[in-house]
Amino acid sequence: MEFIKFGKLVNTHGLRGEVKINSKSDFKSERFKKGNKLYIDKSIEVTVKSHRTHKNLDLVMFEEYSNINDVEKYKGLDVFVKKDNIKKLDEDEYYFFELEGLDVFENNQYLGKVKEIRENPANPILILSTESKDVMIPFVAEFIIKVDIDNSRVDISTIEGML
Repeated sequence: MEFIKFGKLVNTHGLRGEVKINSKSDFKSERFKKGNKLYIDKSIEVTVKSHRTHKNLDLVMFEEYSNINDVEKYKGLDVFVKKDNIKKLDEDEYYFFELEGLDVFENNQYLGKVKEIRENPANPILILSTESKDVMIPFVAEFIIKVDIDNSRVDISTIEGML
């Protein structure tokens, strides 16, 4: 069984068993949909009861827990979803986790690796990790020329001063 890490349970919130999750999920409304199964530390299956956002964190309650004492022990643990439970995307659509670690090239010259993808109101941002620094590249067709998951490669085109 393969799991995809999408966040970390960073703290509790209130006394009713609500938890704060620092999520890197790119489809939060789907991921935290009532009734969905999540996995704490890959081994503890929980069912989403409710979800809301507060100060860039996801506040989630699970069906299985209704008290702060029940969830406190999970602070600091990673949160996963089963890979089989994520929906198939259309061609030219990608989950963030699929892009992390891919090699990045411009005009066939190796630049570095995709460190992460950050959600942004206008469009996602690709964080390119080069030898000397991290560079933010908007994940739009103007800059992202081709994504080849099978060959672990992203081809980009930049403008002067971007790198």
